[in-house]
Amino acid sequence: MNSKLRILTPGLGAVSTTLMAGVLLTRKGLAKPVGALTEYAEVGGVPMNQYLAALDDIDFGAWDIFDESAYEVAERSKVLSAEHLAVVADELREIRPKPGVFDPTWVKALADANHTKRGDNLMELADQLSADIESFRLCGERLVMVWCGSTEAYLEAQPVHKDLAAFERGLKENDPAIAPSQVYAYAAIRCGVPFANGAPNLSVDIPALVEMAEAHGVPIAGKDFKTGQTLMKTILAPGLKSRRLGVKGWFSTNILGNRDGAVLDHPDNFRTKEVSKLGVLESLLEPDRHPDLYGDITHEVRINYYPPRGDDKEGWDNIDIFGWLDYPMQIKVDFLCRDSILAAPIVLDLARLMDLANRKGRGGVQDWLGFYFKDPMTVTAGSVPVHDLFEQELRLMETVAKLVV
Repeated sequence: MNSKLRILTPGLGAVSTTLMAGVLLTRKGLAKPVGALTEYAEVGGVPMNQYLAALDDIDFGAWDIFDESAYEVAERSKVLSAEHLAVVADELREIRPKPGVFDPTWVKALADANHTKRGDNLMELADQLSADIESFRLCGERLVMVWCGSTEAYLEAQPVHKDLAAFERGLKENDPAIAPSQVYAYAAIRCGVPFANGAPNLSVDIPALVEMAEAHGVPIAGKDFKTGQTLMKTILAPGLKSRRLGVKGWFSTNILGNRDGAVLDHPDNFRTKEVSKLGVLESLLEPDRHPDLYGDITHEVRINYYPPRGDDKEGWDNIDIFGWLDYPMQIKVDFLCRDSILAAPIVLDLARLMDLANRKGRGGVQDWLGFYFKDPMTVTAGSVPVHDLFEQELRLMETVAKLVV
């Protein structure tokens, strides 16, 4: 590799700034990149990171709808300590976002956005994003784009999403079913930049953009980073299934106080997240194969905006299970997690692995990266993705081993 890797993040928020600060701190030997599989895993006895962009060779770029430096965002988000931020403050202050593509229809809680692009139609905005992308490429870096922006209002595929011709016509005609995240994804693919979607938005997961990614040979992946409560489900549910313990109900609720919490407080945005979260258990437990054990589960998910909690999300799970002779039991889980601390290493891993896929000429849907997502994309549209975390890790490691040969 003869150039650096620049990670581009639509959304300069708590997740992306925690990533940026973490990489800078790790370079200085002041912190450890815990949670990054690409830093700790081995492939054939060789550290995986030997095949990937080195931390010293990673730069950043971003877009956001508010004009704040990475340092200002990190300080306001209060994910990292003042001591940690102090030693990387100058570098974070140099990272400022380019104006973002925004439509308040999709994220009503952020209607006060003041750093946005203007254009007569969505295609003009895509052209502006493409110009931004090429400016990031001027120093010779390889590029990867990872969506770290807000959850958009719920959207199901519409006629404008059916193929690339319809989608490009929709961009020119300002079709209301085209979300901002889809404009970013389109611009990225057009510029040959891999795109991973960290939110539950219907962004790159539409026929038009899958078609485009395959035609251009550009890797795409998504959707919705697997961080707190869903991570626990993908760890616990396979264990319950392996012991053939039955499940009657799984009730999940969260409190979250950061900007993501404020966005998800709106029903339209929560619906997008809810659909992503609810699909996990059915795939994990396979009720069609085990109807006596998992054929009648009540699965509920709640998210509550609670400002005092900040980025320190708390997720409660009540799991009603049953065992021998149908006798009932319960499991209670209280996960006091830090959302951005869990998400930041996912962004790093995805960027490095998407870059690897791109260098190896592997375009289209990268379903082997389902390890990182709540609602993984699949190569075959409509097929059920694998959600078992351990099966996902096995597939990821097998794919990386093939790519680095």
